[in-house]
Amino acid sequence: MHNSIIKTVFGVILVSAFFSCKKDSNPAIGPYNLDVILQSQGKNFASSGFIKFRQDAGVPLTITLDTWVINLEPNHSYLLQRAVNPITDVTGCSSTAWLTLGKGLQPQAIHTDGHGAGEADLFRNVPASVEGTSYHIHFQVVDSASLTPVLMSGCYDYTIL
Repeated sequence: MHNSIIKTVFGVILVSAFFSCKKDSNPAIGPYNLDVILQSQGKNFASSGFIKFRQDAGVPLTITLDTWVINLEPNHSYLLQRAVNPITDVTGCSSTAWLTLGKGLQPQAIHTDGHGAGEADLFRNVPASVEGTSYHIHFQVVDSASLTPVLMSGCYDYTIL
């Protein structure tokens, strides 16, 4: 009898611990959708950006990249780029094969206003052959004239919906 009480108490503690733990997985965000933070790569540590990376199941094989930047050079143009590695690559985001993003296959600049803020609603179509494939991905924002990186993201994992 004493042994069954201990098992019951242990079971209750285990179940309670499981349901009270913070879960890292958010089905509304990853692995199909990302909230990407872009951080400064230069002298201006106040500059930053954000990418709302979304895959709408109603629009298959299209990734929207709503992008915002702040505190960059005023009245200037920038480009958003991405590089990917297969999820099986243990080096993570080691790729430097940058692809400039835009409106489908057409690169599109992000233009800043007089205060150095800018936004662009970009998208990328992906081939059906990669549906269900997972990747490591990272982003950079580069000066459109010099191609010097000004903002960089960390490494994210995503799966093509």
